[in-house]
Amino acid sequence: MTEQLHAMTPHHLPFYIAKPGETDVLMIAMGVFLVLAVLGIGNVYLHLHSLPERMAHKSQKLQFEIVAVLGLISLFTHIHIFWIAGLLLALIDLPDFSTPLSSIAGSVEKIADNESPPTVSPVDETALAQATRSTERAALAASKPASAPAKEARGHV
Repeated sequence: MTEQLHAMTPHHLPFYIAKPGETDVLMIAMGVFLVLAVLGIGNVYLHLHSLPERMAHKSQKLQFEIVAVLGLISLFTHIHIFWIAGLLLALIDLPDFSTPLSSIAGSVEKIADNESPPTVSPVDETALAQATRSTERAALAASKPASAPAKEARGHV
């Protein structure tokens, strides 16, 4: 059986028209191109979408986390103002308050440690306690006037 063309068909068909029973090469090429284009554009979109996170990665942890959350919100809700807010927040360097405060806290701890009484060995501690007692007795005796008569309280002098 021989293939016969329709009587109205031109004798010279263009290359992009497939003959009956042959593979349409142009359709396969365009299908591959479409898949690659969709994947490529999606990759560029996601790379652009993560731009604020990559910019904020060098900054403080809290700022990075806020920018990442704003990026996720804008990705899932398609509200682009969140992405713009994340980009602006990534561009701004927030001042570092934690380092000076931790330095102040460390200095205060050092001052508090220096003001604590020095540790005394147990032998010196007993001698110190005896010296303190004798000093307290001498101070008590010196504070009493010698001419004052002793008062009786319930029969005791």
